[in-house]
Amino acid sequence: MKNSTKITLALAAISTAVIVSYAMQRLKTRRMVAKISDEGYETAQDILYPGRIVTGKKLHYGPVLPD
Repeated sequence: MKNSTKITLALAAISTAVIVSYAMQRLKTRRMVAKISDEGYETAQDILYPGRIVTGKKLHYGPVLPD
């Protein structure tokens, strides 16, 4: 085989793997959201992604005063 054919086949294999990986992740997310909505839960970040800790810089405890 020529080098250009090998490179083309390698790029095709890599792009196929990336597309399949993206499709599987998207399918998993859709199934999770569908399950949550069927159960009647809220779609808050802590419910959708229980393993992740969401910390924001805008998190504020106490009264909020307008600017």
